[in-house]
Amino acid sequence: MNEAARRLVPLAKDQAEAHYREAPNNLEAEQALLGAILVNNDAFYRVSDFLKPVHLNEPLHRKIFEVAGDIIRMGKTANPVTIKTFLKADEKVGDMTVAQYLARLASEAVSIINAEDYGRAIYDLALRRSLITIGEDMVNIAYDAPLDMPPQSQIEDAERRLFELAETGRYDGGFQSFNDAVALAIDMAGQAFERDGSLSGISTGIHSLDARMGGLQRSDLIVLAGRPGMGKTSLATNIAYNIAAAYEGEVQADGSMKAKNGGVVGFYSLEMSSEQLATRIISEQTEVSSSKIRRGDISEHDFEKLVACSQHMQKVPLYIDQTGGISIAQLSARARRLKRQRGLDCLVVDYIQLMTGSGKSSDNRVQEITQITTGLKALGKELNVPIIALSQLSRQVESREDKRPQLSDLRESGSIEQDADVVLFVFREEYYVKNMEPRDEFDPKYEEWKMQFEKVKGTADVIIAKQRHGPTGTVKLAFQSEFTRFTDLADPSFTQYEH
Repeated sequence: MNEAARRLVPLAKDQAEAHYREAPNNLEAEQALLGAILVNNDAFYRVSDFLKPVHLNEPLHRKIFEVAGDIIRMGKTANPVTIKTFLKADEKVGDMTVAQYLARLASEAVSIINAEDYGRAIYDLALRRSLITIGEDMVNIAYDAPLDMPPQSQIEDAERRLFELAETGRYDGGFQSFNDAVALAIDMAGQAFERDGSLSGISTGIHSLDARMGGLQRSDLIVLAGRPGMGKTSLATNIAYNIAAAYEGEVQADGSMKAKNGGVVGFYSLEMSSEQLATRIISEQTEVSSSKIRRGDISEHDFEKLVACSQHMQKVPLYIDQTGGISIAQLSARARRLKRQRGLDCLVVDYIQLMTGSGKSSDNRVQEITQITTGLKALGKELNVPIIALSQLSRQVESREDKRPQLSDLRESGSIEQDADVVLFVFREEYYVKNMEPRDEFDPKYEEWKMQFEKVKGTADVIIAKQRHGPTGTVKLAFQSEFTRFTDLADPSFTQYEH
């Protein structure tokens, strides 16, 4: 407080200069802003949406700003007279009382025109002080690290804190008025009207699925589940590539890029290598069987198609992380880094059961899965992107006569169902019917089986079992197993896909 008075009153010539490095601050800007508010309360509303009392460096200034804000929000006038009753009367600011200091602030106020500039300067300095705090904590913890915090955890913690600081350093965040929320909703509807397909979310590239879901909604956790062999990874890969291939960016007023169509996709492949994933995508795009690509059993024409496709794919913003057994903390840190460096519009995790939680809950798998799904949901909200998380189903599906999955089949934790905004099940009746093929083609049941198989051949059901924003139901798609490709049926009235 004496420092505040020292800045207000010119220094004596013989006063010794400080020989230590001072944290970034600008008391003159704080005094100018407070003076402007005391003279004209409208100045408060120019900074109140991003500036908080904690951002001011001087404790007395924090208290003045907080009290003034409370008074103004109550519809009353904040001035030196009304504010001084809420401050300690006997407190001294140099050789002045608090009341005299408030009067001095008001009398030396210049104008409210620059109030927002003062506020932004104060806010930026507060961010710099926060950066110093994070840096000091990193150094101190690195010198004297606790046993339960290995270096990797420290890196993840520092990245998380830096990302939070970067996100909050945009002069926005916090509570919104309902008017602002309504304006955002109307803006979203306008963007949907202009976007290809007129969707409020990001298009999956599969029109019949988009029609039911309105695209992938930002901050949603979409769980894509199914038994092995149903095509979970194939569908996720198809959607991821469709989004990335449709990417069209537009430059915003602040110089940043925003997706007009499609988006930048991050794909965590915990089960398959990046080469295997790329082979699937190339097979889907070129209609050359992935098994032939792996064996090298391709013609010269097919090879030319593969080369042309690979050249196009190099421009697609699809980023793959193939780290096995990744933890939720590592996944979050890498997703934040990707968004900061390249942008991020959609995240895919293949699959939940191959992830790990924190070491403390690793002995309880249900608790660990709960931690993972809660972490994914929080990450989706933090990054404002949809997250598609794949999940295995329990074996109890196989013991039922009707093999169609239900929400109760989600494996290991009810939190998957609870945390998910959308739950999709992939079900291919063809898989089960094919396994029921009679060994002898002269068997009387063979013709009956053949008719049933032809009816379901090349089709797949995507069951929308839960959706917060829309209806549940079943979407019938075509599935070409040799190309691992899901597409819309040419005519929904036909159950068989014509290859």
